[in-house]
Amino acid sequence: MNLNTRHGLALLSAVALALTVGCTSLKTPATADVAVSKAAVDSAAGAGGAQYAPLEMNAAREKLALANKAMLAKDYKEARELANQAQADAKLAQSKASSVKAQAAADVLQEDIRVLREELDRAK
Repeated sequence: MNLNTRHGLALLSAVALALTVGCTSLKTPATADVAVSKAAVDSAAGAGGAQYAPLEMNAAREKLALANKAMLAKDYKEARELANQAQADAKLAQSKASSVKAQAAADVLQEDIRVLREELDRAK
C-alpha cells in the first residue's frame, strides 16, 4: 500500500467518523470536524503540499490551530467554521501538489518520447 493510499484511507476514516458524529448540535464540541481537518492537513502534507503549495498548507495549518483554540474556548461554531476552512485549504494544497507532480511526470514522458523519436529518425 503506497503512501497516498494510506493518507487517502486515513482521510476516508476521518470523514466516516465525521459523518457518524455529524448530526450533533452547535452546542456540542466540533471534535469530529477538527479531526477530519487534521487528517486532511496530514494527507496534504504527505502528498507534498508543503513543497508544492506552501501558501495553502500554511493557511490550512493556521486555521487548524485556530480551530483548536476555538475548541478550547468552547466556541464550537467558530471551531467548525475554521476546521472546514482548514480542510478546504488542505484539499487545495493536495490538489496543487498532485497537479504539479502529474505535470512533471508528463514532461518527463514527453522528453522520453522526443528522445525515442530522434533515435528512430537516426536509425532510418
